Amino acid sequence: MNLSSNPQHQQNKAVLVTGAAKRLGREIALEFAHQGWDVAIHYGRSELEAQATVGDIQKLGRKAHAFQADLAQEDQINAVFSAVTAKFPDLRCLVNSASIFEYDRANSTSPMTGKNLRDHMQVNLAAPILLSQLMFEYQKSRSKNASDVERSIASVIQLLDQKLINLNPDFLSYTLSKAALLSSVELLAVDFAPYLRVLGLAPGITLLSGDQTEEGFSKAHQMTPLGKSSTPGDIAKAAVFLASSNSITGTTLYVDGGQHLLPSSRDVMFKTS
Repeated sequence: MNLSSNPQHQQNKAVLVTGAAKRLGREIALEFAHQGWDVAIHYGRSELEAQATVGDIQKLGRKAHAFQADLAQEDQINAVFSAVTAKFPDLRCLVNSASIFEYDRANSTSPMTGKNLRDHMQVNLAAPILLSQLMFEYQKSRSKNASDVERSIASVIQLLDQKLINLNPDFLSYTLSKAALLSSVELLAVDFAPYLRVLGLAPGITLLSGDQTEEGFSKAHQMTPLGKSSTPGDIAKAAVFLASSNSITGTTLYVDGGQHLLPSSRDVMFKTS
């Protein structure tokens, strides 16, 4: 149901989605807009795609604005959050979707390097946690307003990966960064309560990545107990569900067709040709 057509849901609550110019971040941003949220679109380098996403959201009758920031730079993280809250004072959800995903493996011709590990840790771990801290301070300061007493509890949603409970050594730096972010979900949920809920959302293989072919992706997508993994729409709807579920915090939702139930010694994208 499109909540934006329901007068009871005509609110100015807003969500910040990082990496929302394209791919999964864009789908999440659009679904929030469909469900009546205003949307702050973060992008790194994809300005044209970000502005296109803003235009699509505005066509739905919701407020949208694009914000550029390099999430590898802490000063830019602080600046973009301040800019977002100035434009969207009723910021109620943060979705940390932006990430880097580059191949390395300790026992391979593409071994992990210190730089690659640092790059993944900065964008995939440090940036989401720094933004989460800013979100917590913002929600705590707003809770002093009597008008906020009856409001739902704001949330942070960390985009993770089903492979975190189905580990394999491919994409080592990426996996280590996301594993640390998974651990942070419970830690921050305890630390930020009662002002902010913290949740994890773990997709399965959802979009074609890297050198994967369309045929290879189609085969890999079917390697689950349900015969299919997650679609972008599945993940986007799950994000809105978590943002709207006032009693859920400190847990991770796996949306992957059961992919995490089938142990694998390789990343699924290498099991097809």
